[in-house]
Order: sequence, then C-alpha cells, then structure tokens
Amino acid sequence: MQESAGPVHVAVIMDGNGRWARERGLPRGKGHEAGADSVRAVVRACRDHGVRYLTLYAFSVENWKRPRSEVHGLMQLLRRFMDKEEHLLHEQQIRLRIMGRLEDLPKAVQKKLTRVMEDTAHYDAGQLILALSYGARTEIATAARRIAEKVRARKIDPEEIDESLFGEHLYIPDVPDPDLMIRTSGEMRLSNFMLWQLSYAELYTTPVLWPDFREKQFTEALEAYRLRDRRYGGLSTQPPKEHASC
Repeated sequence: MQESAGPVHVAVIMDGNGRWARERGLPRGKGHEAGADSVRAVVRACRDHGVRYLTLYAFSVENWKRPRSEVHGLMQLLRRFMDKEEHLLHEQQIRLRIMGRLEDLPKAVQKKLTRVMEDTAHYDAGQLILALSYGARTEIATAARRIAEKVRARKIDPEEIDESLFGEHLYIPDVPDPDLMIRTSGEMRLSNFMLWQLSYAELYTTPVLWPDFREKQFTEALEAYRLRDRRYGGLSTQPPKEHASC
C-alpha cells in the first residue's frame, strides 16, 4: 500500500481522565493532572514528527455542566499548566492559540492565556490550539450570525455565500482543516468537536486512556494515518492491484 505523507494538522479529543482516576481509586482531578503529562508529551512529539498544528479539545461548552468543584479544578490546572509549560512553547517556538469562547473563562485564566498568546504570536515553528469553552454547533451558529449581520449591513450579498466564505467566519479561519483526528479511551463520538473542519479528516480511535497516551501511541496513530488512502470523495490515488497471471 502506498503511504500518505504525514499529517500537517492533528486534532485530539482527550478522553479518559476520569476513568483513569476511577480505576486507581483516585479523585477525578488526579486524572486531569495526569492527562497534563500527556499534553506535554504530544506537544513534543508533534515537533519531532513535523506536525505543524495540534488542536486539543480541552474544555467543551457542555463541560460547564460538570460539578462546580471539578470545573474550578480544571481551570486551576489550566493556569498551572501554562505557568509550568510556557517555557516549552518558547523553546520550540510554538504559537499558542485559543479556539472557543475565551470570554466564558475566569478572568485570571483569560489574562494568563491572552498574555501567553501575545508573547508567542510571532513564532512560526508550529501552533498549539486549545479548544476551550468550545462547541462546534456554537461555532457554526456564531459564523452564521456574523454573516447575517454583514448581509444586513449590505457588506455581503447573499449570493456570495459559499463554503469558502462561511469558513472565513469560523474561530480560526487561517488554520488548515485537521488531517487526522485522534480520540482516546475507545469512544466513537465526535462530541460536538470541529464538525465543519473534520469533514474529510481521517479518524483514529484507541482504547488507551488519555493519561496513558504518550509519544509511542501518538506515533502509532501517525503510522496508521500514513497507510490511509485519502480520496476526498474521488477515486483512489493508489495504483490498481496486479492480477496474478494464469
């Protein structure tokens, strides 16, 4: 089988922190803390494997429904992670970006993330994109509202609206769509994650829980991707198999 080139953009649904903690008789917060180690490992692995964009589904709009204590713990963990790992972004010249409703987050977290985004905005070796207070349906509805407002202001003619124009009104329109989407813990759902952008992404699921997902597992996902035949709705790009002679 002819191998594809490696992915430029990898998106990850980091699932299984709670299950990992429960299996060890630990509070859920310990699972989230362990999951932060996997984030660090995958960020480093992306640089080693030439992945320029890494999007991590860190906190969904639905996650606000979780117990207040867990939400608070996640927000504190996010701040501590930025404090501890900001140097990694500078060392590897990785730009931090946020996809989602940043304004929903606690003020202190907003301030920390905004400062790190500003300080890394000039880096071009890669991008780490955190999906925070993110929901794909919310993103799509927001894009539709922005376009409707421009139509009402006569800045856009309705006949101009196509997929390209719509995409320009999403949260981070300059970032290419993911080539590969990884979901850990064996779940088989998209969970309201990048529904527009994942239209032609290769999907890869693994039973490994996120806190146990490291460079080895990431490399396995990349190897599986390279064996895929990406056709985008067209015919196979691979040569036809030769028939055995009689």
